Amino acid sequence: MSMRELDIEAKTENLDQVLAFVDEELEKYECGMKTQMQIDIAVEEIFVNIAHYAYNPAVGKATIRIEVTDDTVSLTFIDNGIPYDPLAKEDPDITLSAEERQIGGLGIFMVKKSMDDVKYEYKDGSNILTFSKDLA
Repeated sequence: MSMRELDIEAKTENLDQVLAFVDEELEKYECGMKTQMQIDIAVEEIFVNIAHYAYNPAVGKATIRIEVTDDTVSLTFIDNGIPYDPLAKEDPDITLSAEERQIGGLGIFMVKKSMDDVKYEYKDGSNILTFSKDLA
């Protein structure tokens, strides 16, 4: 098992650094391109949401933890912003046109659909969102 962490200011300008951190780790495990793209999209969605909403209007820290075991990668995002469970929000009705749909929720819906497991907990003053994906 391999585990690495990145502590970074939760600002959208730091997204490239977060993606580079994740991709560097995935490349060690010869992660397939399709899986890596799905993980990158999920990482971007979660990190940008933390940057935009967790500490608004202030800026706070985010911790990104990546763990690889055998053939599964897990990513955990931790912030001390306002408590928010993105999984509690009802999935958007994707049968409606973009104009008819309510704003918000599509990104986390994509994360839930493209990852094998997504969990959220609020513990010790921290939002903790973890998702995992099989590398096989």
